[in-house]
Amino acid sequence: MAQEDKERWDAKHAEDQMPHTPIELVTRYASLAPGKKALDIACGNGRHSRYLASQGFEVDALDISSVAIASLQGIEGIHAKEVDFDTYTLPPSHYDLIVDTYFLNRRLFPQIIDALKPNGIFIMETFLHHPDNEREPSNPAFRLNEGELEAAFDDRCELLHITEYWDKDYQGYKTMKTQMVARKKSGGMTDEDFWA
Repeated sequence: MAQEDKERWDAKHAEDQMPHTPIELVTRYASLAPGKKALDIACGNGRHSRYLASQGFEVDALDISSVAIASLQGIEGIHAKEVDFDTYTLPPSHYDLIVDTYFLNRRLFPQIIDALKPNGIFIMETFLHHPDNEREPSNPAFRLNEGELEAAFDDRCELLHITEYWDKDYQGYKTMKTQMVARKKSGGMTDEDFWA
């Protein structure tokens, strides 16, 4: 599956049809991070990595696509690396800010919390299941269920912003989205405590 994903995303990024401007959620809330060490999960063409680097962050930009990663090499403040998130493990207590937009791997949720430093900020925006969505993904697991994001992060994070709303995707299809900004509680439990 990882090789199929890699080939599919390499082709998408070679066509360069994805948006290049950062989403408003990132530009509005990134400054809440208590420090300047950031992670951009499934960074794609690097629209958020580039923005964060321009704001003085040191950004680990990770993606399965070698085409995407190649486009970010040599940019000051960006450390781009090709990884497979099905097997990659995030380092604990390492980041002041983590951004994840339009990539869903539920296995990473507890790792994301652990990878944040105390009071670190997590920003996520992605798609939701809804019967009125105009375009469904090839795999239904790539959409969250209503309330799922809040349930995954509420115990160990302070939810600063969470909403579900109608919007259009980058191809113009009407779709339900969710967005969340969460702050890791200081002195919180470890992943082992939480899942015990």
